[in-house]
Amino acid sequence: NHHQHQHRGSQQQRHYRAHQHHFAGHIQSPVTRPAPDARDRINDSRNPGFGNLTDMRSIILRNRIPSAYIHELSMVTDPMPAATRPSVRTSALLQMLLIPVALMSPGYPAAAERPDAIFPAKVTEWPLPKPMFARSSAVAPDGRIYIAVPNENKVVRFDPKTRNFTDWDLPVGHQPNSIVVDRSGTVWTTGYGNGTIGKLKPATGTIAEFSTPSGNGSTPHTLALGRDRGTLWFTMQAVNRIGSVDMLTGRISEYETSGNPGGITVDISGNIWWCRNAEDRLGRLEPRTGIITELDTGRGSRPRRIAAAPDGTLWVTLYGNGRLAKIDPAANKVVETYPLPGGNAGAYAVAVDEAGIVWANQIRMDAIARFDPASKIMQIIALPSANAGIRKLTVDGPRIWYTGSHNGRLGVIE
Repeated sequence: NHHQHQHRGSQQQRHYRAHQHHFAGHIQSPVTRPAPDARDRINDSRNPGFGNLTDMRSIILRNRIPSAYIHELSMVTDPMPAATRPSVRTSALLQMLLIPVALMSPGYPAAAERPDAIFPAKVTEWPLPKPMFARSSAVAPDGRIYIAVPNENKVVRFDPKTRNFTDWDLPVGHQPNSIVVDRSGTVWTTGYGNGTIGKLKPATGTIAEFSTPSGNGSTPHTLALGRDRGTLWFTMQAVNRIGSVDMLTGRISEYETSGNPGGITVDISGNIWWCRNAEDRLGRLEPRTGIITELDTGRGSRPRRIAAAPDGTLWVTLYGNGRLAKIDPAANKVVETYPLPGGNAGAYAVAVDEAGIVWANQIRMDAIARFDPASKIMQIIALPSANAGIRKLTVDGPRIWYTGSHNGRLGVIE
């Protein structure tokens, strides 16, 4: 590679010649399955923690979440058949159960002192067809949800209207880590296991793989759609690079970086931003010039995921200190950081909805935080299942979808 270094203050700029490559395709047919049994959680022995009062309290104590931070919950009894009934939280039971627990949870204010801390939302969950490591999800133009499942080497689709799951087997060794759906309904995945980018046409079941120039072992990690709607951007952790895919030709270009690149997004100007977790920095690429700059996020911050807001700001979860950071991309600076509920519990996924509300989670807590930048009010919603392990939050209009990478569940907040 040709390297050109320029120094301006604390920033280092790099301009790299891209590596380019082409690929061959692979064909696979879909397999359709009905939704699995999603019995009422009170009777579901596979999901401990919701069988009785003692178990419920133990979950909250384990996560150190007081009642002020927990949304109310009750088990819904409805006329739906048991085979299609999801887990739903609506109101009443949890608040009643957890008021005494709040008094035993040190470090949090009581409910009366934090009236803003509970966000009134409904949370519904469905178990995947079998225990699956549901790594990430994406919403298609038709409203269906696509899920990357690396441990089963599959893409799974969920139809919210019919509550049915459909899955596709991917080429051997692909192990999809991240997933996006473009405006035509084509599904794209990162082949973390074999150094490829996958392309699935759900209507025909056709699957193609695009090999990265760095090859097997490059570990393509996270995907983002470019503003031009014709380019995909992705990070590669093992080789410390980011890449782009021409969605029409399949040509891949690579750019060198450092710091174990993970989360990635595109700002409103079309610039590419990614998290350099191991170096407490963000990277920034200007695609037109190929110039790369960086932003220091603070010692020990370990930025994990990044998302762009409608107003042009960027939001980053800081895994190293349990905080949420607001970034001004034009000024290339950290504007402010906010502590997430739960202390330093592994700040992970982040998403910004159409209203500019920021959603984030900490992976060691079974809860999702909702932050309003205008009022600076942080509210929280507890999840109906334990050990969720959320690594991706997906905006779908007024809804937020999430995948439980530890417990194999798909959930939606409404």
